[in-house]
Amino acid sequence: MSDVLATTLNLLRELRDTDVLFVATPIVLSSTYRAMAEPVGILNTMKEVGAFAEGTVGAENIPEFAEFGDRIMYVDGKVGFNAFATTPLDEVLRSRGIRHVLVCGMVTSLCIDSTGRAAYERGFDVLIISDCSSARTALEQDFYCSSVFPLYARTITAEEFATELRQPVSS
Repeated sequence: MSDVLATTLNLLRELRDTDVLFVATPIVLSSTYRAMAEPVGILNTMKEVGAFAEGTVGAENIPEFAEFGDRIMYVDGKVGFNAFATTPLDEVLRSRGIRHVLVCGMVTSLCIDSTGRAAYERGFDVLIISDCSSARTALEQDFYCSSVFPLYARTITAEEFATELRQPVSS
């Protein structure tokens, strides 16, 4: 996880002076977990342990993101895996004319996959930054990056993306 965070921070630093919009969609749940009427699987575990409850450490922004100040836009309202489902993310992106969505974060098989698919289904070109996301196991990460994401997105490393970004646009 620390490697993923370090790689993500380096990518954000590389992109800081570009017009790329940085968006974070943290999960913040009410202390009653009213958004999870009948949770199953990992959602039930989250409820049982009090993960992401408003006012707890798990619901706070990643401290390392502070160096980017207001360069990161926080879109509130995420109460599940898909960053589009209960947030104004679609409107935020469309109002800025954004057509390409880069997806990074945790957990690859849940939030990253759900958000990537939702972006694709909404007509966005989707790019999954493989080393800026993390799964529960290395096998799961490799499987999603090699077999699932290519069904609707392009999977690329942070360095490959930064290299492409530095390439001059041919006319």
